[in-house]
Amino acid sequence: MPCNARGVTAMTPRTIQQLVHALEITEGAGVTVYRTIGTPQRRHLDPFLMLDHFASNDPDDYIAGFPDHPHRGFITLTYMLDGHMEHRDSMGNRGDLRAGGIQWMKAASGVIHSEMPQQTNGLMRGFQLWINLPAGEKMSDPQYQEFSSERVPVVEQDGMRVKVISGEFAGQRGPIDDPHTAIQYFDVSLPPETAFTHRLDSSATAFLYAFEGSLQIGAAAVGTRTLVVLGSGDEIALIAGSEGARFILLNGRPLREPIVQYGPFVMNTEAEIRQAFDDFQHERLVKKRAQTVSE
Repeated sequence: MPCNARGVTAMTPRTIQQLVHALEITEGAGVTVYRTIGTPQRRHLDPFLMLDHFASNDPDDYIAGFPDHPHRGFITLTYMLDGHMEHRDSMGNRGDLRAGGIQWMKAASGVIHSEMPQQTNGLMRGFQLWINLPAGEKMSDPQYQEFSSERVPVVEQDGMRVKVISGEFAGQRGPIDDPHTAIQYFDVSLPPETAFTHRLDSSATAFLYAFEGSLQIGAAAVGTRTLVVLGSGDEIALIAGSEGARFILLNGRPLREPIVQYGPFVMNTEAEIRQAFDDFQHERLVKKRAQTVSE
């Protein structure tokens, strides 16, 4: 890592490796989502498997929700910006995810759950992220955590606002902790033409997703519903556009293991995928009740 004339270590800014514009698709029972990771443009971004952004004030886009569906082999992390979503699963867990809240579900060996909107009017916005599990954890016991907005730290400095969902920012640590990937997950809001920098682990996979306003990274302008895959380096540096910017910034330690995915099952081999389907068809998918933490 280079040093300047005073012997101070200089940061290496990460440049844009890829821009992925969100693909509008229909999921669940007819919910419109905007997907970036998990599309033909970007299948995976180790350890991240999928990123969906849902955003609508038209109930026809979201009211059908996500009825019962299975998962095995990974973690789902849902962050609500606006609206109200109820979670229920096959192990008896029930959550009420409201604006600003986060839900972390380690599906691991198997979970069947539903996520259903609890409003018929108004704005419904949020994100669902899928995070891979290492091979040794894919058949471990599931876990479930839910945290209200009051449990999510907020850092405010000179008009900048950062919600710390996971990892640490300016001495504040988010409630979600993934020991396998050590993810950082921030929701960042910037006033117009404000600069933002943050140090990143040089070995981590990193991306941001812009969903309000615009921003500039190097010479590139980035608009809304755009995923920015960041290249190598140890710092992210950007400037908000003339109307300000809001984006989520994530980074995590890659697992560097084979990924075999078929729908809601993510394993390491084709044989494990076939076993997951067989277990689901013969009602063996759910093996143990999840451990639950809710605040």
